[in-house]
Amino acid sequence: MIKKKIAAALLCALIFAATPCAAWAEELLVGGQAVGIEISADGVIVSGFSTVETAVGEVSPAEEAGFRPGDLIVEINGCAIRTAEDLIAAVARLGGDEASVAVERGGKRVRLSVRPALSPSGQWLLGMWLRDGVSGVGTITFIEPESGLYGALGHSVNDENTGQSVPLREGRICAAEIVGVNPGTPGTPGELSGSSESGASIGSVEKNTPAGIFGHISAISGGRLLQTGQIRTGAASIVSTLSGHETREYAVEIDRVYTDGGRTRALLTVTDASLVSGAGGIVQGMSGSPIIQDGSIVGAVTHVFVNDPRRGFAIGIYDMLGAANGTAQAA
Repeated sequence: MIKKKIAAALLCALIFAATPCAAWAEELLVGGQAVGIEISADGVIVSGFSTVETAVGEVSPAEEAGFRPGDLIVEINGCAIRTAEDLIAAVARLGGDEASVAVERGGKRVRLSVRPALSPSGQWLLGMWLRDGVSGVGTITFIEPESGLYGALGHSVNDENTGQSVPLREGRICAAEIVGVNPGTPGTPGELSGSSESGASIGSVEKNTPAGIFGHISAISGGRLLQTGQIRTGAASIVSTLSGHETREYAVEIDRVYTDGGRTRALLTVTDASLVSGAGGIVQGMSGSPIIQDGSIVGAVTHVFVNDPRRGFAIGIYDMLGAANGTAQAA
């Protein structure tokens, strides 16, 4: 059962070069299916700090040592750290001795010295909250029919506390069923409520990029086989799953298309009365919903306006294909 939802509303993704990718077929299977997403981080993320009650009062060794939320812990005393369990065991072995910890921060490796504190229960603690993985619900955008390569989300998977992209160690997607919708209202993003059997893997996650997640899907299924095209202003539709496993097409209007440093972005408004009445518009979990225009797949929904759930942002399909190019060439 999915415990957390990927918050599409919280992220305005950076996009890769908006040019067609020759490694991909000119026709793609249209997605719209909801999937469970499970990603393991390549290290341990510092999500926040806590205090340790000691004989001399409350202390937070990690915060006092200069750790920051979003730091990725990768090494302690020369030993690689891959999971939270690795770090907890390494701290226990210190027995109160000072440790040298390597963290990735802003693309650079930083070394910090920290000494654990002894809790009343006899545990050596650093006083930090840890995260080594993220799970949630998102939407498949497209599937390349011959190779089984897929793209989803249209933005990266992030740590919910720090908002930073999760460095990918491994990941998978699972079949998911949408069991309910919490409608969005102005100021409060709605969300899809999905359930997924964690053992029912249908594909891998091989790249976590600002333009989406990409990998191989084993159960190749999708809607229409459509050519790719450039997104433009005017009438369009999005394909999403709001109940069970059923994908439906909903009318939208592309209000504006613009480039930002070579990146194609678009603003859209939901015009479909059934989507507005049923969900309030765009909700979290719909990120990745493919956009269909003039008989072509042209992009994907990325996130919603918090103050107006009828409006949202989109990414151009060629930006997603450009980000997926490395995965495609490796197939």
